[in-house]
Amino acid sequence: MLGYVHTFVMPATLEPLTKERAGTDSRSAPSPSWNVVLLDDDDHTYDYVVDMLGKLLGHSWSTAWRHAREVDATGRAIVWSGEREVAELHQDRIHAYGADPRLARSSGSMTAILERFGG
Repeated sequence: MLGYVHTFVMPATLEPLTKERAGTDSRSAPSPSWNVVLLDDDDHTYDYVVDMLGKLLGHSWSTAWRHAREVDATGRAIVWSGEREVAELHQDRIHAYGADPRLARSSGSMTAILERFGG
């Protein structure tokens, strides 16, 4: 990843996913949790990661920047944790985000995998 400084404006339509919005019943047994893990590559800039995480997951600039640095330094970063269905949705949205327009060699979205934890 290349380092850039960039800011983004989070759309007003992004709201935290509450149990009511997710359609879960707080009386039911807790479901196993899943991590959405973003994997590093050399075809996306820090700006791309920060913009994507802000727009898709509602991360603040500082949280998104921390994840961008982590994925660059370690090869992976857990960018979201929770129920499997929501994790799959976030993974699909990351995979559909598209190429980084800042790099001519970028030919597609970043890769995210799901990992189970807890439960």
